[in-house]
Amino acid sequence: MSLPLFLSHFFLSSCAHCYNKSQFGYNSFVCTHIPVRRQAVMSTIREGNNDTLLGESTYINGVGKISVTIKPFHEGNLECVARAKNNSTIEQTVSYTHYLKVIEPVEGAKIVVHSGSVEFFEGRILELRCELRAGNHVSYKWLLNDQPVAPSRLHYIADNYLLIYRTTSADSGLYTCVATNQYNRTDVFTANSPKVLITVKDMVSTPDVSFTVLKEDSHNYSAMVTCQSTRGTPPITFSLYNRTELVADVTVEERSATFKTPLVLGRHFGWLQCQAANGDQVEYSQWLPLKVVPVGGPVTISYDYDIGENYDVIGLRFYCKVAKGSHLRYWWFLNKTLLREQGSFYYVANQPPEQSVLLLSVGRSSAGTYHCEVSDSFDNTTAISSKTYYIDKEVLNRLSIFVVAVVFGGFTFMVFIISACCIGGVFRRRQYGENSLLGLEMERKIAAYEGELDLSEYNEEADVLKAAGEDEFDQVSDASVDEWPQYKEDEPVKEP
Repeated sequence: MSLPLFLSHFFLSSCAHCYNKSQFGYNSFVCTHIPVRRQAVMSTIREGNNDTLLGESTYINGVGKISVTIKPFHEGNLECVARAKNNSTIEQTVSYTHYLKVIEPVEGAKIVVHSGSVEFFEGRILELRCELRAGNHVSYKWLLNDQPVAPSRLHYIADNYLLIYRTTSADSGLYTCVATNQYNRTDVFTANSPKVLITVKDMVSTPDVSFTVLKEDSHNYSAMVTCQSTRGTPPITFSLYNRTELVADVTVEERSATFKTPLVLGRHFGWLQCQAANGDQVEYSQWLPLKVVPVGGPVTISYDYDIGENYDVIGLRFYCKVAKGSHLRYWWFLNKTLLREQGSFYYVANQPPEQSVLLLSVGRSSAGTYHCEVSDSFDNTTAISSKTYYIDKEVLNRLSIFVVAVVFGGFTFMVFIISACCIGGVFRRRQYGENSLLGLEMERKIAAYEGELDLSEYNEEADVLKAAGEDEFDQVSDASVDEWPQYKEDEPVKEP
């Protein structure tokens, strides 16, 4: 019995990458073999590892073409099988495997919000997926307000999947999914999804509560209570309580609300609290006593000073205080002229209700008579004036006759003692009090020169300014106390 013959050197050729449009055009596969002798051969093409028939052709010259309508599911390994027609003695031959990659252009991109609602409060997870009507071998890009979303510790991106942990209001905006694939690096196909608006709302912060006084007429007053939060997405509902009683509530498109409630000066009208909510969580303010103390009692001025390198007084700080009052307004006057917040030689630092501070650079411009007035912030007619103070650079730094006599007399006495000791050859230890003039050490206070008043240390905090004691000021003022004119009362100053 003779051995069967074989077909030899069998090949399959076609495009390595094919793409189909909506009409799915044809693609030709070529099966080539070198026959043992000239005879009719039937070739078939099938998917690898199975017997799915895609097409067949009969030929004699060793080359057969098989046309197949390409669709996405044809992607994979293909083989060409040849056998001699009507001759069973010749066994069939199978070609090498040919991988066919089918590119289907992307179409119909859209975003699906798998996490649920498109509007929610900060802290929740946002999960988005990009889905396509058609397309394969796709790369994805996510945009927020037309800017790429970058992967981070809280932003996870994988293919068509975007996951944001612990969202904030910065994650709010219009999201777009961009899907792209390409054929042979020459034809690029892109599909942009419709934009999806995601709104991440900020939870309202703890509100602050404060109030001002409104004078309705000479006998009626009201408290204008303000509830304010520094953050939170409107609308926000503010509620005002007096202890456990609801005074009023309102929902606004802002982060603050104002309520009006009656009051009587000098009487305690309870404790106020603001509540704020823009979701399920409610935030509470501190308790604030609803009490207004009218201005009253004497207005006093204290002071401290700075010493320059030549021991001259070059800077003064006046502190204006009143005996009582809860809602106060302060004014400073030089020669009955109102001083605004800042000038060339002064600066006013108001710290209501505790005090007001006037900082002065001592010089020619600052010479004159100063006084302070205090009134209720809601009623200028209640102003109370302090005593007046006269300031002059020469007076502040002039030594009295007594001081000059003491210094000159001490110097003369020491010269006499030293001379006597040298002449007599006898040195005696004489002690004149606990400290002699030679043993005194003068503390040098370095401060700004005239016209260089340093205001950087002073702000609205009351504890920043440190007043010197009366004993400290007397280091300079005792020597020239006779030079200062007596304090005098000025006539009340009209409303500014």
